[in-house]
Amino acid sequence: MKKTIIYIGVALAIIAIVVFQLISNKETAVKRVYHYDKEEAIHVQAITLTLESVRNDISYTGTFEPNKETKLSADIQGKINSVLVDIGSTVSKGQALIQLDNSLLKLQLQTVEIQIEGLETDVKRYTILASADAIQGVQLEKTELALKSAKVQKATLLEQINKTTITAPFNGIVTAKLTEVGAFAAPGIPLLQITDISLLKFSVNVPEQELSQFDINQRYTLNADAYPETELAGKVIMTGSKANMGNSFPVQFSVNNTVDLKIKAGMFGKVLLKNDREEEHIIIPASSIIGTNIQPQVYIVKDGKAMLQNIIISARFQNKVVVSSGLTEGDVIISNGFINLFDGANVLISK
Repeated sequence: MKKTIIYIGVALAIIAIVVFQLISNKETAVKRVYHYDKEEAIHVQAITLTLESVRNDISYTGTFEPNKETKLSADIQGKINSVLVDIGSTVSKGQALIQLDNSLLKLQLQTVEIQIEGLETDVKRYTILASADAIQGVQLEKTELALKSAKVQKATLLEQINKTTITAPFNGIVTAKLTEVGAFAAPGIPLLQITDISLLKFSVNVPEQELSQFDINQRYTLNADAYPETELAGKVIMTGSKANMGNSFPVQFSVNNTVDLKIKAGMFGKVLLKNDREEEHIIIPASSIIGTNIQPQVYIVKDGKAMLQNIIISARFQNKVVVSSGLTEGDVIISNGFINLFDGANVLISK
């Protein structure tokens, strides 16, 4: 009995020691954790906004696309006997590009031509005999029908033989070679890709408030990022009727490529809207903007607090943006020190 009481006492003592140690560890951990005081002022850097004069030239970035591009495939099945071009080859409309094996078709054509020759002879003979009532007229009619059928068969074979030569549908450049000699061609299987870049399409996305600046058939100055010194004339051929995900509208230009075709499909470029008048605008550093492209925001300092403010951006240049709405002259916005900053936070402007 005494031993049992001793065991129970020892167990309770161990439990008490463990509980005490856990409580002590918790207090130590709580003391080590940093407790952020939301009422404490956050040190930030800020700027006071003033109106700045700027020539409001606006540029839009876009991509050059080929005027025409297609992947060629055969209209009939056949073994490829020869590929007459390679990647980079310049081709003209109607130029032979691939030749399929047509030997069996030509043999069939010879057979039909022999049949036609024999039927034409029969028709001449039966015509004389029928006029002399030596044969029934129905025999002449059947022979004439057989001759017509043979001629149709000949025309079909000639068309099939023509289709064994795959030709270029328009002037362009071979931009992909997808087959080799000895391969098997069939309808729907791409063999070559032809791209026409003599005339290019250039597409940009424009905010809705600036869409009215683009009119159909009006010409604008464009250039490619790779060749900024080369000015191109772009004619508007399409303005979007439906906004995309970014709430902007597509505008497409038709552009005559340079003589040496140095502007390639897939290159980036810009269209520039020039404005010779200088206007005063609110201009802020792009680094002071938070939020999204759809809804940009800045922190305004009011009565010692940081307040989120929605803005509308009308243009971007270098590392700055032009604000068309949401800010006025004299506003103080936070330009640096966004760590732990939140809407309504107390702030202290560092000098």
